[in-house]
Amino acid sequence: MSVETATALERLLAESLRFWRVPARVSRTSDGALTIAGLGHDMIVAPAAPGLPFRWMVTVRDGETTRQRPALSVVSVLRQVRLVVDPAYAKQRLRVAPLAVTVPSAPALERRPT
Repeated sequence: MSVETATALERLLAESLRFWRVPARVSRTSDGALTIAGLGHDMIVAPAAPGLPFRWMVTVRDGETTRQRPALSVVSVLRQVRLVVDPAYAKQRLRVAPLAVTVPSAPALERRPT
């Protein structure tokens, strides 16, 4: 991850946490990863290893357990962070599917007097 990308992601995460009213702090490690500490959770957002089909790995340390999940995009990183730090956050899914084409009946196609 470039320095510019890391800086932009760090600022975005800090502003997002502030907007969500979550008392946590974001800092950068010497290897370029970002750490998020607060509410009893420690998270690390690090660049994924080369050759993997995603950009970041999000690691969550919750007490003695550690979970690691891939993130394809910045949106995915934000979603994963918010799910951990904001238990009241309700995931919303968007489903895009084609609809059947309906042809209007003949009377609807007729011109109406104006």
